[in-house]
Amino acid sequence: MTLLSESSFSETALAQGAPASTARTLAAVSDEPAHVRGAFGRFPSGVAAICASIDDRPVGLVASSFSVGVSYSPPMVMFSVQNSSTTWPVLEGAGRLGVSILGGDHSDACMQLASRSRDRFAGLETTTTDAGALFIDGSTMWLDCSIVSTTPAGDHRIIVMEVHGMSIDHDTHPLVYQQQRFHRLSGLG
Repeated sequence: MTLLSESSFSETALAQGAPASTARTLAAVSDEPAHVRGAFGRFPSGVAAICASIDDRPVGLVASSFSVGVSYSPPMVMFSVQNSSTTWPVLEGAGRLGVSILGGDHSDACMQLASRSRDRFAGLETTTTDAGALFIDGSTMWLDCSIVSTTPAGDHRIIVMEVHGMSIDHDTHPLVYQQQRFHRLSGLG
């Protein structure tokens, strides 16, 4: 095993003497968000729609930064949202948020929910609870949540939410986002 010092992060081979096919280098992190986004995009993730009915109007956004299992008792989940979001300040005021883990057939719905120029909910089948949590039908999982905390994190905010109720569709596989493309899982039991 080769140990790296902080000064060796710029283009230093991790495995000295290793064949060229297995040698790896660490490059300095660029200040360019596109560079970092491209690197982070190598990690596949599910896609969550975070939605609520506010003043009888559906409001929502999508997040590929969603994470389950922050806590099991009480059950908590988290995601991050860009500081520049104009949707989050509206959603943040909702008493309950519906989290829909989008299904493999939701790639078009995901793009629509992420749109800044069209009706995000036109033609989508949704379900709303009495408390205002809004869910996208056909999702693999629904979580009825409330906000526990928000924490600044660079150009994003980390949102931690407590889960009050859930519904799972065992027959629907999740939509996966990786390298700026949607993928479907297959062969799951």
